[in-house]
Amino acid sequence: MNIAIHTGMAALAERYDGLIVDLWGVIHDGREPYPGVLDCLDRLRQAGHKVVLLSNAPRSAARVLAALGGMGITNERVDGLVTSGDVTLEALRRRNDAWHTALGHFFLHVGPARDWGLLQDTSHCEVVGLEEADFILVTGFYDDESECAADYRELFGAALRRRLPMVCANPDLSVMRGSRTVPCAGALAAAYEALGGEVRYHGKPHAGAYDVAVERLDGIARSRILVVGDSLRTDIAGARAAGIDALFVTGGLHADEFAPAPEPPAAEAVAALCRQVGQEPMAAVARFIW
Repeated sequence: MNIAIHTGMAALAERYDGLIVDLWGVIHDGREPYPGVLDCLDRLRQAGHKVVLLSNAPRSAARVLAALGGMGITNERVDGLVTSGDVTLEALRRRNDAWHTALGHFFLHVGPARDWGLLQDTSHCEVVGLEEADFILVTGFYDDESECAADYRELFGAALRRRLPMVCANPDLSVMRGSRTVPCAGALAAAYEALGGEVRYHGKPHAGAYDVAVERLDGIARSRILVVGDSLRTDIAGARAAGIDALFVTGGLHADEFAPAPEPPAAEAVAALCRQVGQEPMAAVARFIW
């Protein structure tokens, strides 16, 4: 396995016209941008590159962009944002397949208050108890600072007895918040599946999210697009499935397994981890910097 190690985007920029870039673990740590990120975005913009952000945030792009503005990540620096929340919303609106068509319109929301309102202004209605629900919409833990998936066993057991399907609006298992790793909706969905529940995921690594992001790049061929992400399971796997080159940022979700960023990761360590999970990005960097 031959994965090139680079110090930043300068060595790769000429190969691509467009980038699809993850947020948490690449652009910011959940609280503030990583050092050098805004400079990198500016340099890419000056060189004529298009940049679309692709996030497994289970909220609308408008809400996420409003929060990013406070970090200096504005429309002047990026060409768009696609969220798993928007992909979920479209899937539930269109109901283009038999599974989604069979869903009812009453849902129980499992997730924090910051995710409320995803299905607002649609034909769906949020209920407060399982006995009224047609399906579960999971966007995260009620409290990701203190809970674990085992805390939901009783709720999920009751849902299974009613054979309720689950829609997962964030396939991530975990994400960085500052220097800590916190669990995400994907961990709850995986727990529900392990108990025998039926789940549909919207967001990375699934194809629909990448298709929307490619559309936002206005006709740039996939051979001239680079996906930048810190999760081998979602970002890198999804890029591979979509037929797009991927750059692995080691200073995010997998930071504990490498030298502290911005020191470049050891090629042997990167190759070993990628072999372990069955993924092969075309290159790796410690941080998304120029």
